[in-house]
Amino acid sequence: MEDTEVIKNRFGLVGKNISYSFSKGYFTQKFSSLNLVNNSYENFDLQHITEFEDLIKSQNDLKGLNVTIPYKEAIIPYLDKVDHKAAKIGAVNTIKFTEEGLIGFNTDVFGFQDSIEPHLKKHHKKALILGTGGASKAVAFVFKELGIAYTFISRNQGSNQLSYEELNQSIVAEHTILVNCTPLGTSPNIMDKPSLPYEFLTDRHLLFDLIYNPEKTAFLKEGEAHGALILNGHKMLAIQAEKAWEIWNSE
Repeated sequence: MEDTEVIKNRFGLVGKNISYSFSKGYFTQKFSSLNLVNNSYENFDLQHITEFEDLIKSQNDLKGLNVTIPYKEAIIPYLDKVDHKAAKIGAVNTIKFTEEGLIGFNTDVFGFQDSIEPHLKKHHKKALILGTGGASKAVAFVFKELGIAYTFISRNQGSNQLSYEELNQSIVAEHTILVNCTPLGTSPNIMDKPSLPYEFLTDRHLLFDLIYNPEKTAFLKEGEAHGALILNGHKMLAIQAEKAWEIWNSE
């Protein structure tokens, strides 16, 4: 009888409707290239965050998890400890399993800052952040660190928050960075995009889409058509994934 290789170090992604996920392919390839035959990476698709407790109880050998839409904020009460920076942001996208319990971190901030900072010009002083979920909180944290003023755009009005209907030429002209933190435009719904007055974009604008599939979303295509600089989320995801790997393997 042949010995079966036992997976000893299991990692995975917690989210909802995540079959499209970047993370599984990225880490599976990474483990292969490093010849880490005892490592695996799996998708844990939860229809509701309350399923997380059963997941933890039923799965053995888990060493770390990534967290994606829509649970980056909702996951926090299920953790034993949250890293200082993640607590300040109010969102977690990386979980480390330790003897002291589950510890939450946010690696989105590293990915976003390293991706956008090289492209910032002197006139990029104000930003519009589209969406108000966990990813948008990491983006806002980075802008605060960089001294860039920001306003959230959502379907509803609020504190430091405008509705899409309120956007006009003056606001778009003043805010030369636009970051899409919504899932609008993700494959297969590639025609979807945030409801913006795109006609007011110019070559002074920088559009960043956290989406990476497709490579060029409808949001980015609109920006490109008006001469704006466009960036997608692929580099950000790779950087945050490497930071997560670093956290999982730290003492």
